[in-house]
Amino acid sequence: MINKPTYLGKVVSVSGSSLLIQLTPQVRSGLLIIEGRTHRIGQVGSFVRIPQGYNHLYGVISETSESIITGANDVDVSERRNIKVELVGESIGDEFERGIGQFPSINDEAHLVTEDDLKKIYGNNDEGQIVFGKLSSSDSINVSVDLDSLVNKHSALLGSTGSGKSTSVSSLLRSIVTGYDDVITKPSARIVLFDIHGEYAAALGDISTVYSVSPRDGEENLFIPYWCVSPESLIDFLCGPNENVKNKFMDCLVEEKKEFVRKNKIDLDEDKITPYTPLPFRLNKIWYDLNHEDNVNWKEKEKTNPSYISEGDFSKLEAPKFRPPNTTVANLVVKGGPQNMKKQLDLMRSRLLDRQFSFFLFPGKWGPDHKNKVKADLPQLIKQWVGNQKPITILDLSGMPSSRLDLLLGSVLDILFESAIWGRNLSEGMKERPLLLVMEEAHRYLSNDNNGLSKDMVRRIAKEGRKFGVGTMLVSQRPSEIDETILSQCGTLFALRINNATDRARVKSAMSDGLSGIVDSLPILRTGEAIVTGEAVRLPMRCRFKIPREGRFPDSSDPKVSERWAQPYEELDYTKLVDSWRQQNAYLPKEDK
Repeated sequence: MINKPTYLGKVVSVSGSSLLIQLTPQVRSGLLIIEGRTHRIGQVGSFVRIPQGYNHLYGVISETSESIITGANDVDVSERRNIKVELVGESIGDEFERGIGQFPSINDEAHLVTEDDLKKIYGNNDEGQIVFGKLSSSDSINVSVDLDSLVNKHSALLGSTGSGKSTSVSSLLRSIVTGYDDVITKPSARIVLFDIHGEYAAALGDISTVYSVSPRDGEENLFIPYWCVSPESLIDFLCGPNENVKNKFMDCLVEEKKEFVRKNKIDLDEDKITPYTPLPFRLNKIWYDLNHEDNVNWKEKEKTNPSYISEGDFSKLEAPKFRPPNTTVANLVVKGGPQNMKKQLDLMRSRLLDRQFSFFLFPGKWGPDHKNKVKADLPQLIKQWVGNQKPITILDLSGMPSSRLDLLLGSVLDILFESAIWGRNLSEGMKERPLLLVMEEAHRYLSNDNNGLSKDMVRRIAKEGRKFGVGTMLVSQRPSEIDETILSQCGTLFALRINNATDRARVKSAMSDGLSGIVDSLPILRTGEAIVTGEAVRLPMRCRFKIPREGRFPDSSDPKVSERWAQPYEELDYTKLVDSWRQQNAYLPKEDK
């Protein structure tokens, strides 16, 4: 086999999964011409084949080097070119498998991997394989990921700003759902994309339903009902941290939920209702009841009749007013309330009046009216998010107050994961209809310094989601800022161009294929090009994502600075800009010029 045109050299060192191969002098030029095609030798990231009888071992070149052997009189005797190879898989007959069942021996031959060999490795058209791009070293070879492993074992798509993250995400999701045609091939797919900057509707609008705080034409209103939120988080948001208020709030909350069950004749044992039971309740009524308890004065010593000046109106956030204490017999008023919650209740009222939180505190048909009735309940909310006719749901969070992003995103994750847990034995549950959660800008709410609800939920989903049919895909430009426990649970990594050394080190530590040397090539990847490794791919590979068609790019393109700055000066009116700011709506209609 030494005389074969693909012969490269021999194995001179074996250390675990790492090999050192000494190249034959015949390939000193660095080029091999096989069947009219020119192949470059020793390219980092390219493959090597090592025959083992009927089997073949495959490895990826991670390093190349050259050494000079000198004689006794410092006269050059010979040059040696070496390549370091990381073993990644083997073929048995025509079947390729990840992992190896045997190791090569010293002096075993190493051969160049031809296009026919690559087709054997990557040319898998099995059901469940999603073709998403082309191999960088050969544009004729499609590359694919295993959808089951991609969803069940989680994934992360990482890359610096400008590396093509958003375009790659939209390309990958479209490949999953449509096979990159206009026909949806996965009509029962459930993908929820958390769009932090409002950029994906432009790319995926035809195969997705978009929910937004400030909806445009063709989009739906996004509501996140407050009564679905963890009660501790809700109370901290409304009243600030205060144990006294929290305990009394919890008591009122349980009573309100019990009243909702009675009013709506829900078949539920009231004794089993807790603050965490997902039932609607009236926030205004709780605010009113806490005000009453804190400020009440009584007409008599038995404290049975409040001494009202006015009873107020909870639906209008008008607190009850009471006569001041009086010890005279004719005008007796007995002091009742401790009056120690004024600061917290004033904060709660200001929150309820703040219209930037209306999608949360006044959630449309999911908000109870003054009679404790709702037009829509939790089943309709879950159906909106994961039961649409279109396979992708985009939750546009760009109009959401950034200071509360963690609470609201964490609440959505909580709703979806709890529904997966309690529906695990039902046909509509996520075990039967798996769910993929795509989380943009993950470093903003999953950092080491963040200890909010979102991080707790993602960490829980990363550890337990596979059991209940929930998978995650993290998208971030700063992998070094993502919690290490969460990133380590991502079985598949798509690493685009990464310039920062700290971020590269985190990606290197997360790779499980012994290919840390290839990570050093991350700064020189082209836009839209990635190194993919992990559970969902047969072999670690360097590939390029499919380029979307015209009109299907995310709304994240860079400003054309040189072109815009070269335009003639024009007098501008900033009234519309300020209107958008004041109305918290970046999509106000433009005036005709």
